[in-house]
Amino acid sequence: MHTTRRIRIGVGSLAVLGAPACGSPSRAPAPAPTPVPERTAPPPTARRDSTRVDSAARVRVAPARVLPTSRLDTIPTRTLHAPVKVCAAGDVTLGTNLDTAWLRVASERLRTRFRQSDEPAALVRPLRPLVSDAQVVLVNVESAIGEGETPSKCGPRSKNCFAFRAPVSSASALRSLGHTVVGNVANNHARDAGSAGRDSTIATLARFGVMVTGADTIATAVPTPAGDTIGVLGFYTSDSTPDARDTAAVRRHVERATARYPAVVVTMHLGAEGRDAQRTVDAPERYLGIERGNPVAFAEAAVRGGAALVVGHGPHVLRAMEWRDRGALIAYSLGNTLTYGPFRLHEPANRGAVLCATMDRTGRVSDAELRPTMQLAPGVLRRDAHARAATLVDSLGRLDFPESAARVGRDGRLRPR
Repeated sequence: MHTTRRIRIGVGSLAVLGAPACGSPSRAPAPAPTPVPERTAPPPTARRDSTRVDSAARVRVAPARVLPTSRLDTIPTRTLHAPVKVCAAGDVTLGTNLDTAWLRVASERLRTRFRQSDEPAALVRPLRPLVSDAQVVLVNVESAIGEGETPSKCGPRSKNCFAFRAPVSSASALRSLGHTVVGNVANNHARDAGSAGRDSTIATLARFGVMVTGADTIATAVPTPAGDTIGVLGFYTSDSTPDARDTAAVRRHVERATARYPAVVVTMHLGAEGRDAQRTVDAPERYLGIERGNPVAFAEAAVRGGAALVVGHGPHVLRAMEWRDRGALIAYSLGNTLTYGPFRLHEPANRGAVLCATMDRTGRVSDAELRPTMQLAPGVLRRDAHARAATLVDSLGRLDFPESAARVGRDGRLRPR
């Protein structure tokens, strides 16, 4: 297992110059040089990604707060009473009542072609066996949840705008996935029915016993069957949620959780989208003109803050995985797991995976498995007998993280590279 990291720069991406190693305990970062004032223009300002360098301005950005070496380089002394298995899925959408025209067509297709109901309980049924051995199930709730009239998020001439609001019954369907279920609401669809819709989503999930993360910067306290409590944090690239672009703040939030819980899981909804977004680069990504964060910088901040497991989603395609030093496992995107909405599920967007990771008594990932999935149509989930996801993730890891990628076997088992 290697402890060094290689910086990858994608074609057309900005080069990151002169950045100190994130959280390096060996020495403090060099002070930023004083910019030479110009006659009329103010000095350039640092961007929100506060552990990286704004290479366009050539100004060194304030690094994340450096903690004493003992805090960075040792495993927390508190231990779990027993190992805990967390099974995480990618994007999950269980319908939308905001697009009734699409819903009528999709519902008819499910009945006639697949002999399947579009009720949320029926949609999640194939997912249950994939997470049945988990003590904690983590999903990204890629929609609002509710009913009734609501202002439209998308205008009449909007392009590339999708608004999802699943029926209230989707909350109980999610709850049926396991002993303890955590739903992430830090994503770009939580407010598809407005701020009031987001609040009702959180309230509905809680009413049916689904724990919620990503609503604020405080880690969700998640109990385990052995009597332990682990912390779960969710992030998205928006000022209205814990902002994944502010990586110095991300690290502080994770450090705070690590100081309280013996194991911490972080979930991130960021990165560009679509078939051209399978590669992971150490640079800010954009989609439809919106900054969607730097997944590598985010993961680095979370791991340095003490996270044992970092689970990504948002690109709607699978991405590479890293098994880092000190037992931290990073999945940059688990793709579309179960998306019953007007999605384009052509290859490779129809491929997803469930990641099951066991954290041992020290709170570190000691064992992990990738369970490949595919969707035959929106909402029609099957376990992929050909394990295409395992091949994709392993290949992407070899390309993007040749020194630290997780090796994914044909059986889905993950091993250090």
